[in-house]
Amino acid sequence: MITRETLQNLPEGVAAPSYDLKDIKPGILHFGVGNFFRAHEAYYVNKVLGLPGQQQWGIVGVGLTSGDRSKKKADDFKAQDCLFSLTETAPSGESKRSVIGALRDYILAPEKPDAVLDLLSDPAIKIVSMTITEGGYNIDEHTGEFALENEGVQRDLANPESPSTIFGYVVEGLRRRRDAGNRAFTIMSCDNLRHNGNVARKAFLGFARARDPELASWIEANATFPNAMVDRITPTVSPEIAARLNRESGLDDLLPLVAEDFTQWVVEDEFADGRPALEKVGVQMVDDVTDYEFMKIRMLNASHIFLAFSGLLLGYDHIDESINDPDLRKLVETYLDTDVIPTLKAAPGEDLEKYKQSVISRFSNPAMADQNLRIGSDGASKVQVFWTATIQNLLKDKLSIDRVAYGLAAYLEMLRGKNEQGGSFEPIEPTFTDETWNIARSDDFEAGFALPAFDGWRKLDHKALDAKVIELRHIIREKGVKAALPA
Repeated sequence: MITRETLQNLPEGVAAPSYDLKDIKPGILHFGVGNFFRAHEAYYVNKVLGLPGQQQWGIVGVGLTSGDRSKKKADDFKAQDCLFSLTETAPSGESKRSVIGALRDYILAPEKPDAVLDLLSDPAIKIVSMTITEGGYNIDEHTGEFALENEGVQRDLANPESPSTIFGYVVEGLRRRRDAGNRAFTIMSCDNLRHNGNVARKAFLGFARARDPELASWIEANATFPNAMVDRITPTVSPEIAARLNRESGLDDLLPLVAEDFTQWVVEDEFADGRPALEKVGVQMVDDVTDYEFMKIRMLNASHIFLAFSGLLLGYDHIDESINDPDLRKLVETYLDTDVIPTLKAAPGEDLEKYKQSVISRFSNPAMADQNLRIGSDGASKVQVFWTATIQNLLKDKLSIDRVAYGLAAYLEMLRGKNEQGGSFEPIEPTFTDETWNIARSDDFEAGFALPAFDGWRKLDHKALDAKVIELRHIIREKGVKAALPA
């Protein structure tokens, strides 16, 4: 295992933290300690902690779920002094390895709720960050508001001083700070959502208003919710991948992690009570993340699901297999060149052509072994977020819809869970009910247009788009994916 003691004798080629762990004090509390957080926020904070005068920004992680898997994760973090190794691998195959020490404690909230509340009340904690997934903010997809009928939310509203949800914990922590005369903390979302800070604001203030309107007003006036754009491909680490990473590094790590060598974090500089010197370690501190978000969502994320849906139908397991198929690569490049870039504003300091080449290169990295099934999961939400702006532009300007129609047809066919080789897979749509699945798997091709993925352009004239999607679904079923690809 990696521990404080073994840091003194790491294998050759593995970098230790550049600071003394005993000097680090907690200043950030993070909910949702998954792989992306460890390869992204913790990676940047690890760099910050090595700078003079920045030792007060250590991170305490919090897990909100119970069960054997959550308990094992907590035990593994504790056994390793919350240390873990990160392998960063370029498309060329070149890797560099380091031990990350930014996470200084890990608490399983169901076992120690008072410890979490004590930290949230502590003035030393100045930032509460989170990676709780795109769907974790409990926003009703029909009303766009915080969903008060959620069972956990109802339980926390009835017992506000004994919370179980992130909303209950954060709002109770802020209530205690207010009552003690302390400053509010920054609430910082690190999830892959457009204007994630605004989403977090809506969620936490929605809960707070239902609990105590006066408290909600104080939070609104004193806490901040900066928007951020996050980007780094961080695949799932299976036991086999973990064993390989340890063989290559020479470590015996219970929690090894692999990520691409590319990383980007763009954050609006709006913090309630100070922040780490993130700008000194490569984070882009800006006034507005909007252009960065649109660039990533409409180019990288949109292309990612194009490849995932198509790859699943063709029987490919991983994204690098999909992008290395010449026909799929041509599809993505033409989509970006023709349908996206002409209507996209480059973010400050960014070149859209270079960004496109970076996207293609990153997808081709075999070391990521990023699963098409993972990227294609929650397609109902991803299609709305990643494709809507482009489809709206094409419909309004009466431009070619061939590529987006193919993408929608591939998405709908993917939901059947069958590939061209006769194999099967289980599509992941966390918001689907039995009724939604019946619609998705119906042989009535028009029925699929009732799915939420199509909500973004219902007010526009989409008859020609719908007709093309139906035509391409017939071709995919009768002749295969390659026959349906646009010329």
